[in-house]
Amino acid sequence: MKITELLLEELDREAEGIRKTLQRVPEGKNDWKPHEKSMALGALATIVATIPAWLDMIVNMDELDINPPGGSKFRPPAWKTRKELLDQFEASLKKGREVLQNTTDDRLLNTKWRMLSGGKPMSEQTRYVAVRDGVLNHMAHHRGQLTVYLRLNEATVPAIYGPSADEKAA
Repeated sequence: MKITELLLEELDREAEGIRKTLQRVPEGKNDWKPHEKSMALGALATIVATIPAWLDMIVNMDELDINPPGGSKFRPPAWKTRKELLDQFEASLKKGREVLQNTTDDRLLNTKWRMLSGGKPMSEQTRYVAVRDGVLNHMAHHRGQLTVYLRLNEATVPAIYGPSADEKAA
């Protein structure tokens, strides 16, 4: 089996948990934070919803500066309703799947991708490692954060890899 096929299968498995989590994000609380140093709920939910599309940057760009001179021009689309959030996720998932379907194992394994901050290298790795670390692992990390935000807002926490206190395993 090709690596791209394995990554697609993993993306699809993780998408199920993300979808279940995003379906429980409370509306009207986008500015809520558990702590002053924490990210706002709406921003965190947006990250979780849009991470699959990050595959496009890793596969099709050679580098990304997350803190470019003059600031980032990227602004994720704002959402007000859970439906808008879920629509963002479905579009992001579609984009990520298309990127993986249109690349090769050779590109993932034998070409490098760099992350910069203010023009200074933070990491350089194969695209495969960048996909694993920067998309798939990152996606699970932020989804886990989001489940804590759900709990603190009295929303039900979905069963993802096993049962939660609110839901038996699927």
